[in-house]
Amino acid sequence: MATNNVKFEPVDAGPNGMLSPDKLLGRGLGVGSIVFMVVAGAAPMTAVVAGWPVVVSASEGTGGPLFFLIATAILFLFAVGFTRMTPYVKNAGAFYSYIQTGLGRGMGLGASTFALGTYLLLFLALCSYLGSAAQTTVHDLGGPDLPWWLCSLVLMATCGALAYRDVELSAKVLGVVLVIETVVLLAVNIGVVVHGGAEGLSADSLSPARLGEGVPPLGVMFAFFSFIGFEATAVFRNEARDPDRTIPRATYIAVLGVGIFYTFTAWAMQAGVGDSHIVEAATDDPTSIVVGLAAKYVSPVLATLLQVFLISSLFACILTFQNVLTRYLFTLGSQGVLPAGLGTVHPRHRAPSRASLTVSITAIALLGVEALIGLDPVTEAYTWFSGSATLGVVVLMALTSFSVLVFFRRKARGKLWATLFAPALAVMGLAAIVFLVVQNFGLLVGGDLAAGILLSVMGALFVGGLVTALVMRSRRPDAYAALVPAMSDQEHEPAESRNGAAAE
Repeated sequence: MATNNVKFEPVDAGPNGMLSPDKLLGRGLGVGSIVFMVVAGAAPMTAVVAGWPVVVSASEGTGGPLFFLIATAILFLFAVGFTRMTPYVKNAGAFYSYIQTGLGRGMGLGASTFALGTYLLLFLALCSYLGSAAQTTVHDLGGPDLPWWLCSLVLMATCGALAYRDVELSAKVLGVVLVIETVVLLAVNIGVVVHGGAEGLSADSLSPARLGEGVPPLGVMFAFFSFIGFEATAVFRNEARDPDRTIPRATYIAVLGVGIFYTFTAWAMQAGVGDSHIVEAATDDPTSIVVGLAAKYVSPVLATLLQVFLISSLFACILTFQNVLTRYLFTLGSQGVLPAGLGTVHPRHRAPSRASLTVSITAIALLGVEALIGLDPVTEAYTWFSGSATLGVVVLMALTSFSVLVFFRRKARGKLWATLFAPALAVMGLAAIVFLVVQNFGLLVGGDLAAGILLSVMGALFVGGLVTALVMRSRRPDAYAALVPAMSDQEHEPAESRNGAAAE
């Protein structure tokens, strides 16, 4: 976790009360804080309670744990090239910055608007689902029957207040929530193991033979969705104490930690239900499986707590993505792509507070539109927006891995595993996931008409960035040229590459 004794350089606030974008953000985040931020974004409890049954029912087989293991392997390959390129990428634009560094300014700006739209859709989807879940939980616990949108607005305002302040406050809140939801799920897992499951304990669900059952590609695709959020490590590089070391370590810990946890949990939960009944149970009553296992193998009290902690898990998730969106706006504002005010830093909180406030106002306004036109928060808003955002994140990851390949082939330095083989394998794996998502997009968003509209919107977001690049190059060539800093090879190259160049 980040320390409480971080000392910042003294800076002078400008006439508008905000720091200029060239001043440092607070640099108090360590590996633990960033891991808490991004793993909370993956929302383990939400992924297990809502996502794991979908993996089983969609695949129509008993290979759920194996599918999570395959998704972990693909993401590990992605992380190898992603972290190897980290020292070369000096701003907090994450995917946008990596794609721009490897594929050029035009593709980078296309990716920037695409990423903004992707994460905004994901944020709205999660806020809508959170409001509905909170409404149900309050009512079930004997409270009033509140409108879902009111629950969403209250929680979004709370999230906005936290994100407006120093990012370390968000990290601490997310750390507490993540520990609670992990302990609750582990309690269920351990309860299943201690009781020996429904039909005994076996590693058969991890056998490659499971790939011959049902529809494994769909299982892998839905398992992959459960990891969305871990990729945000690089978004916090400007607030990390030692980003060139902190970001790679946090990325590997997040990928492997989440992957091992999901695989073990999927194995334990399947054992709790029993291999012979798992597909039927996941198909007939997916929303109650995990709650039922908690009641059966641990305690009915834990089952009730699990429902409550599902709300805190979703809240942690939207807080992470509020911070992700904020850092995208901050980076684009500081680079002159968006209004410069978004690239300013609060003099006391040392955070991109203006960008965070913009995210809050925009998201609350859009959620208000949702409520006014009568969208159902789960079957329409959550389904449509989360399906689109999932496609967006996977496309961004595939482009990032391709960018790593192109960048290191031009630079011609670095170990081949990290700069060629792992990124190439990641591109192939991610391209396969993109293909699966596009092929099944109607299933993800609830219909072919919605799929066509949303695919058009996603395409328009990318084109909007390309047009922005052309306008900048024509009207503001200096700002356009400054998007990718011109650094000398000696400045740009990490020490281990310079020392090992001759050997490689």
